[in-house]
Amino acid sequence: MDSIGRILECLRDMCHDLDLEVPSEQACRDIIGLSLPAAVNQLFPRISATSQEALQLRYRHHFLRRADEPLKLFDGIEHLITELQQRGIELAVATGKSRAGLDRMLEQTGLGQYFSHTRTADDAQSKPHPDMLQQLLSVTGAAANKSMMVGDSQLDLKMANSAGMSAVGVAYGAHGEQKLQECNPKAVIYQPLDLLHWL
Repeated sequence: MDSIGRILECLRDMCHDLDLEVPSEQACRDIIGLSLPAAVNQLFPRISATSQEALQLRYRHHFLRRADEPLKLFDGIEHLITELQQRGIELAVATGKSRAGLDRMLEQTGLGQYFSHTRTADDAQSKPHPDMLQQLLSVTGAAANKSMMVGDSQLDLKMANSAGMSAVGVAYGAHGEQKLQECNPKAVIYQPLDLLHWL
C-alpha cells in the first residue's frame, strides 16, 4: 500500500512537536523500513536517548491518530497477490512495522489471508539485518536460493543480499530505480503487475 505520504507527514509532525528541523524528504525516505528506534536514531544520531524516546512517542501518536484512515493499495496489488497464490507461491511479510501496526493493516485491507507468515520489527532485528528473512525461511522450510524478496528500498534489497536471497526492486515506493540498482536486484519493476510478467 502507498504509506509513504503518511509516514512523511508523521515524521514532519513529530519534529514540529519537539521543535526539531525536519530532515530532507530523501533522508526520511531512507529510513522507511527500519524499526522506529533505528529510524529515529538514523535521523537524529546526536540527540539524547531521552529525546529519541520522546520522538518515538510523538511519531506513534501521529501515526495512530491517522490509523483509521484507510491507505490506498497500489493499483493491481490484489490481482497480483491472488495470482501468485493461485500459482502455488507461498507469500510472507517482512516489515519494519510493529506487530500491532501490521496486524491492523492486514485486517483493514483483508489481505492477511494471503500470507502464511509475517515478521515485524517486534519479532526480529531491524532491516537490513537478515534476521526477518532467516526466520521466515526457517518457519516455511524454504531454501534461500528458491526464495525472493520484493521490496521498495535499499534496506529490503540489502536484507535479501545478506540472507542469500534474490531480490526484485519496486521503483514506485521509497526508493527509485537508481538507488535500487545499487543493490544488484534481479530486476526493478514499475507497477505491481510487472512482477507477473517478470516471473
